[in-house]
Amino acid sequence: MRIPGPEEIRALHEKHAPTAEAFALVHTHCEIVWSIAEQLLSAPHLAHLDADLVRAGCLLHDIGVYRLYGHDGRLDHANYIRHGLLGQEILEEEGLPEVLCRFCSHHTGVGLTRHDITSQNLPLPPGDYLAVTAEERLVMYADKFHSKSRPSAFLSPDEYAAHVRRFGEDKVTAFRALRTEFGDPDLDRPVPCGGVSVHP
Repeated sequence: MRIPGPEEIRALHEKHAPTAEAFALVHTHCEIVWSIAEQLLSAPHLAHLDADLVRAGCLLHDIGVYRLYGHDGRLDHANYIRHGLLGQEILEEEGLPEVLCRFCSHHTGVGLTRHDITSQNLPLPPGDYLAVTAEERLVMYADKFHSKSRPSAFLSPDEYAAHVRRFGEDKVTAFRALRTEFGDPDLDRPVPCGGVSVHP
């Protein structure tokens, strides 16, 4: 399987971003998530993971956010939960393989289950959208430490655990398992992003 590199992925972002502001917000976030994942990948026990696949997954995971921007340039926050499936649609239309499309549709929160969707009446087709491979889990995990909120912000592991608790203790347990698997990133270090150091 051919894995697209950073420049090819950047071109996809530029193609689908409705505005320069949307591109800057989403693509920068994706680069930061890759920087966090790359740091975690340096752990010897993760040497078996496919770093090129993780990089592509990080850089592509939020591309579906672009389809939530209206003609007025505003983001449809009410349907934000759909951005993963919208990203999968974009990548499928671009002819990318399922292994890459899944990084979009299987990274939300610490995984969405059929029960989550039906019990919370979420605007998604009922199903399980869970990270299965170690690469999928790492992309999902690294994504938890940076938010695209205005202004964008870094979240410590404890801050994210407190955030996800409102969705149930099972989500806290799932996040704790990810911390055990991948370790905590050092968010005090500058995060290289597009040639610029971004400080948490």
